[in-house]
Amino acid sequence: MSVVEKIKSAKSTAFSFELLPPLKGNGIETVYRTIDTLREFDPKYINITTHRSELAFKQNAQGLFEQVAERHRPGTVAIAAAIQNKYKISVVPHVICSGFTREETEYALIDLQFLGITDLLLLRGDKAKHEREFSPTGHKNATDLQVQINNFNNGQFLDGSKMKSLITPFSYGMACYPEKHEEAPNLNADLYYAKQKVDAGAEYLVTQMFFDNQKYYDFVEKCRDNGINIPIIPGIKPITLKNQLTVLPKIFHTDIPEEFASELRKCKTDEESVEVGIEWCTKQANDLKVHGVPSIHFYSMMATQSVKRVAKAVF
Repeated sequence: MSVVEKIKSAKSTAFSFELLPPLKGNGIETVYRTIDTLREFDPKYINITTHRSELAFKQNAQGLFEQVAERHRPGTVAIAAAIQNKYKISVVPHVICSGFTREETEYALIDLQFLGITDLLLLRGDKAKHEREFSPTGHKNATDLQVQINNFNNGQFLDGSKMKSLITPFSYGMACYPEKHEEAPNLNADLYYAKQKVDAGAEYLVTQMFFDNQKYYDFVEKCRDNGINIPIIPGIKPITLKNQLTVLPKIFHTDIPEEFASELRKCKTDEESVEVGIEWCTKQANDLKVHGVPSIHFYSMMATQSVKRVAKAVF
């Protein structure tokens, strides 16, 4: 059963969360610990993020510094397979445009098919840290990436050749932005692109994190008015550090409501921020559940214990 089928068939609001692959050189145990902490809430799926290579300066044998590409979090496909094998929970690896050629994407799709992993989340991905603007290595945006996935599902490789055996088509979701993408000129433009994604085959949408539920509700209403009728999964995150009050709006371009911000400003330590973050996230999740959202997706980076406390209060 695909992720979207699990979401649609859930008798109540479903639970899911996102994981980062471990940093290069670390083992998979941290991933397993996170899953062991949250599996009691019956996650319908687990998202696995994908990360591009970044340019760095390294000293060579001659003592000179040279620029090299370095990927800090490799192994998305292997980790997804390990999780699905160990826990029998559906996994959703991210497939991104940023930093990957079309050929690399095709190889990843072939590997995923061999492993029986057929749920994906398609994203453009962030620009490289050294770039002022997004510069495509392969696909220029997520809807461009969709074309390759759809062709693959129809049995066609990049070079136009046909597959010799039938495959299980990939089922995929895509991202949406209740407060608009940072590069979109306005929210209506974002709705236009969201509709493009749906018309081209996206089966559900997952939002960027937000802290004001009303913005999500307003966005969903606008989507429905524009003929977007697939599930729109809210993505939320409990704040765990004092500096996230200013860091998260910069990175993710999301507003923090004044009621929440004023409580965070009172915090003198990160421990106090954790408690405020849990309280607000629990309030958000309960309200979303009351409004009958199909699923709640948690961004759990550096917040596993907080997510557990929120989920215990809500699910």
